[in-house]
Amino acid sequence: MRRLNALLVLVAAALPAAAADGVNEKIADFRLKAPDGKPTALSDLKDRKAVVVVFLSFECPVSTSYAPVLAEMAKAYADKGVAFLGVDGSDEGDAAAVAKRAADFNLPFPVLKDESRTAANALHAEVTPEAFVLDGGFVLRYRGRIDDGYYARLKRSRAVTHHDLKDALDAVLAGKDVPTPVTKAVGCPLPSADTAKATADVTFHHDVEPILQENCQQCHRPGEVAPFSLMTYQQALNWSSDIKEYTQGRKMPPWKPVEGVPFHNERRMSDKDLATVAAWADGGAPEGDPKDAPPPRQFVDGWQLGEPDLVLTVPEEMTVSASGRDLFRCFVLPSGLDEDRYVTAIEVKPGNSRVLHHTLNFVDLNGRGRKLDQAERDRTKAGDEQDHGPGYTVAMGVGFNPQGTLGGWAPGQLAHQLPDGYGWLLPKGADVVVQVHYHRTGRVEKDRTSVGLYFAKKPGTKPFKGMIIPGTFLVIPPGNDHFTVKGAIEVMQDCTLYDVMPHMHRLGREIKVTVAPPDGAATTLIAIKDWDYDWQETYFLKEPMAIKKGTRLSVEAVYDNSDKNPQNPFNPLAWVFPGEQTTNEMCFIFLGAASDEPGRIRFGLPGGKAFGRPKAEDDTKP
Repeated sequence: MRRLNALLVLVAAALPAAAADGVNEKIADFRLKAPDGKPTALSDLKDRKAVVVVFLSFECPVSTSYAPVLAEMAKAYADKGVAFLGVDGSDEGDAAAVAKRAADFNLPFPVLKDESRTAANALHAEVTPEAFVLDGGFVLRYRGRIDDGYYARLKRSRAVTHHDLKDALDAVLAGKDVPTPVTKAVGCPLPSADTAKATADVTFHHDVEPILQENCQQCHRPGEVAPFSLMTYQQALNWSSDIKEYTQGRKMPPWKPVEGVPFHNERRMSDKDLATVAAWADGGAPEGDPKDAPPPRQFVDGWQLGEPDLVLTVPEEMTVSASGRDLFRCFVLPSGLDEDRYVTAIEVKPGNSRVLHHTLNFVDLNGRGRKLDQAERDRTKAGDEQDHGPGYTVAMGVGFNPQGTLGGWAPGQLAHQLPDGYGWLLPKGADVVVQVHYHRTGRVEKDRTSVGLYFAKKPGTKPFKGMIIPGTFLVIPPGNDHFTVKGAIEVMQDCTLYDVMPHMHRLGREIKVTVAPPDGAATTLIAIKDWDYDWQETYFLKEPMAIKKGTRLSVEAVYDNSDKNPQNPFNPLAWVFPGEQTTNEMCFIFLGAASDEPGRIRFGLPGGKAFGRPKAEDDTKP
């Protein structure tokens, strides 16, 4: 008997875990309500060779990113007897709203609302997107991810290598066993059947909603760049575990510096707020009494600093396709100035905040941007490419060395005035070249961004000047996950430092800038331990820093050129050299400063020749 029991234990252990997931079991019929009110049953698809049921949410960025993939698959398999059925298990919108969103994403199959979790319970669905393949007898043959395009929620893989849903469909149609019947779906959690209504010490309306208003809703609201909204209790409930994870890890709000001097507009949550959010999520995310809710936050829809003196707008709409790698597009905006002007502030107004990730703004005096723009138009015809419109596409930078900068913009970054009495010089006849980073939303988007310039009104405005700390290297070898780059300059005149902007590409992991005065110890200006090219910005010092002649400014950066780095653009790994392209790397620190001495601020390699030129006429050049 003992041997028999042991054998049974071994047999049970050897059975595939898929059985617990319903694989190879017939799925009970379920009904969903169509927008016209008529019920649609799973059994209505009984004449198909296979049925794909895919759970979707139009509030989940992972789910929407798969809309083009699913649309293409549905069309490709339609003639093979395969039906696709979308199920919206979110708590956002009614059946009609869901159908409209499906049409917005050009999905060629019905997407029905799962109001009572009928379909989710029948298939034990957990996340969106999650796909289920049923054979002609409604036996579940596969469940899991569409492909391996994501290795974690909101984190894309370097390349798609496994097309699990397609492989499962092909096997079912061929009458074969699915090679991998269960995979782990990566996406956004479906709402729980048990909503948190209990009274607790920490509730949404009383404790958490004010924190979200202050720290999150600037971006996490309809029409803005964040991939989902956090304006209601239900939205926060759906994302409660992610809110805790991302805030505890200080990934959100997106503020990269972990060490250094205080900066303006720091997007940091206090330790108290972090503890409150964690306690709420751990306690089941209870709603509490809606009467405790704070008044809705009011947002400024127009220009934050008032009407600009000059508004430069992209000449026509830019069309950004639904899928693919992120797009870096450069737009040439002629200033039309007939005299030199000093710019004291710049504000970017996205035409479509859903797709605009950040901008970098440059001055072009030589018409280089116009030539690249013309070359792009000569090379392509309207409609030839998925991404089309004005401007030209480059991987990094603007395709040439600009003659000046006008700062940058990122979501959540407030417009900032330069120090009183100083401005960026914008010479007469100059072009402003704006590099826009677009990310994909799963549907075709259009954007027409504007840039507002605010001019100095006071006479005697002085040029806001710059310095650059270069980190030097020859090549980053493949497989090296901790390649260190260093660099330094010595400042050769007294000046005042106002802002700092580190810059690397995709392989960058850490970067640190230190300041060593001639008569003191080195201190940290800024340090970033988790570099992300998608979240680079200009950091403005709360207290301007006096820089004495002889001060040494140093940078130390770390790069990861291994296959452990999901941002690595190479597969297989490759040698990476310095340069402008996405396949190259950079290490620069851009510094904004001012000095009473004429000309550019003089600085150079320690013990070497100065870069700046002390001629007074240089004040008329950017």
